Amino acid sequence: AIFAPLLPLGEYKDTVKTLAEPGFASPSLLSAHPLGTNNFGLDLLARALFGARASLTVAICAVLIGIIVGGTIGVMAGYFRGKVDAVIGILTNSLLAIPALVLLIALAAVLTSNLRNITLALSILCIPSMVRIARANTIVVAQREFVLAARAMGATKWRVIWRELVPNVLVPVAALGLVAVSGLIVAEASLSFLGLGIAQPDPTWGNMIAEGQGGIVEKHPFIVLVPGVFLFLTVFSFNLIGEKYRSKL
Repeated sequence: AIFAPLLPLGEYKDTVKTLAEPGFASPSLLSAHPLGTNNFGLDLLARALFGARASLTVAICAVLIGIIVGGTIGVMAGYFRGKVDAVIGILTNSLLAIPALVLLIALAAVLTSNLRNITLALSILCIPSMVRIARANTIVVAQREFVLAARAMGATKWRVIWRELVPNVLVPVAALGLVAVSGLIVAEASLSFLGLGIAQPDPTWGNMIAEGQGGIVEKHPFIVLVPGVFLFLTVFSFNLIGEKYRSKL
């Protein structure tokens, strides 16, 4: 996906360039279209790889925003406790009380459908979980000997937070982030499938799967299978990596 623009792939977006290409060409590994084409003659392999660029960019950037914003808020709540913790807890629980898909649909209806806005919408979905895991780990780490020693040596609160707490809390938060990427990939695909995410002709796995509606999947199942397999394997891989990382650390 990273090197997709440099690869010798078929056309993935511009239908003017595919007027002479066959529509719904069946997959054939030795042909010009190894995974077939859609109804406009666009190459499914190229669309799947460029769709991966969009899906992974959105999911990874949303998780990074969630880790930075949610992790910072969670550390503050876990360290300062009291009223700060109470207010953050109410806001976090309020966001968690809203069903994820409903929140995404509401945000997508308000925001323009582009990569930046979809990323921001997904990051809002990711932040509450990061707040909770960062808060819980901060409460535990704050009682450790090296933190107490830093306080006894006269370290300021902010030095304790950034030098002692954040590096230790970042490990479990990053592990959760790897697992969260897979969930956000599915969330982005769901929005695109419903027509609320990135719109055609720009490919994402969600709007590629949506091309199978209207009985097309019954006649040409590869239209849905190609992006579906890419989506499944990617989500499965991120889950495996996240679980391995979390179990080791």
